[in-house]
Amino acid sequence: MSFIDQAIPVLTGTLLPPLVLGTADLTTFAYGGADHDALMDRIRRHGECNHPDAEEAARAYDAAIAAQLSFRRAEGLNLQDAALAAGQIYRVAGSSNGSACTLRLLALAGPGDLMTNTPLDFLTNALNIRLDLLYILPDRPLPAVIPDHDIAFFALGEADPATLARLRWLYAVWPRPALNDPAFLPALARDTLSRSLAGVPGICSPAAVAVSRAMLDGHLTSGRPIKGFDTPSVPYPCLIRPYASHAGAGLSRVENPAELASYLRFSFERDFFITAFEDYSGPDGLFRKSRVAFIDRQPFLCHMAISGHWMVHYLNADMTESADKRAEEALAMTTFDNGFARRHAAAFTALHDRLGFDYYSIDCAETQDGRLLVFEADSAAIVHLMDPPTLFPYKQPQMQKVFAAFDALLRGRSATLE
Repeated sequence: MSFIDQAIPVLTGTLLPPLVLGTADLTTFAYGGADHDALMDRIRRHGECNHPDAEEAARAYDAAIAAQLSFRRAEGLNLQDAALAAGQIYRVAGSSNGSACTLRLLALAGPGDLMTNTPLDFLTNALNIRLDLLYILPDRPLPAVIPDHDIAFFALGEADPATLARLRWLYAVWPRPALNDPAFLPALARDTLSRSLAGVPGICSPAAVAVSRAMLDGHLTSGRPIKGFDTPSVPYPCLIRPYASHAGAGLSRVENPAELASYLRFSFERDFFITAFEDYSGPDGLFRKSRVAFIDRQPFLCHMAISGHWMVHYLNADMTESADKRAEEALAMTTFDNGFARRHAAAFTALHDRLGFDYYSIDCAETQDGRLLVFEADSAAIVHLMDPPTLFPYKQPQMQKVFAAFDALLRGRSATLE
């Protein structure tokens, strides 16, 4: 029977899923310096909160997160398989306890690593919201009964064609209001987004193309241009990364064919993205990269990292070691609405025209000629308040604005609460 012929699960207010710590709790604990043993001890102590029938599944679920946070990805995914074989529904313990004023949010998620789904508990743990997770598994029907909820959120950040078709059907027939229409997921692909933004006034969208190793080998052997990679002259310098990579894993800048050949020689991957390199350094030689979240089309600056290296990530930008960098980030947050957001309002509108999500984010910068440089767009990027308030006091009010906007989005779109 095809998934389209399956009945939508029965909604009930009495189901008690296994209670898990979840991604936000464990990541915050690890961010504070906890190692794998400390994470597992936290999980063991939390296990006492579950009824006996749910304890093993909840422990496997959280242990899968702990393993991935400890860079034991294969072990983590195996543990996740075990947890999802035991059950497809989990409740995040950090979310609210179900009091009368609590909103009930159900996230439809998929199996995979920590970057597969929107990490909603980083937002909901700060709010009066109960978060349940329903996992959609290939070749398995949805459970017959699921928790009733006021609103659903389609949390998968990417999907293969079969899963995408299933998600689109579920979104269309879901019995409660739903956010983040999965029909827009294909538009997030690096090459698709680059092509759709090419030529938009006020936006710099460097050429990006998906390529196979054979295509790159052919380019190196013949010297012919790489098909689809339209740059003003030669393709160098360019960025290369494995096709399915995230967070800079395997990302490198190559200046010439010899460096490209060297990169390929030390990679086992078969498929890649290559992207034209745009020098976005400022007059002081530093690179500034921002994460902007859009909540119901309203922009919020969630962080700005400043580095002397072109590959900027918040964790490698030494923000904790530099009071000057933190002061600049604080000023960027204070002036964002009347500064950055106003300068790029037309560019933001162009993004919304192509990405119809209710919630998503971009990693971006400003080019040397003042355009919005879009690195990537994502519906599953992390937005958090893990940084220590003693060093980053300015993030507290900024992120509270983000949390409040997300809460307003959910409550404004949800079913009527009784």
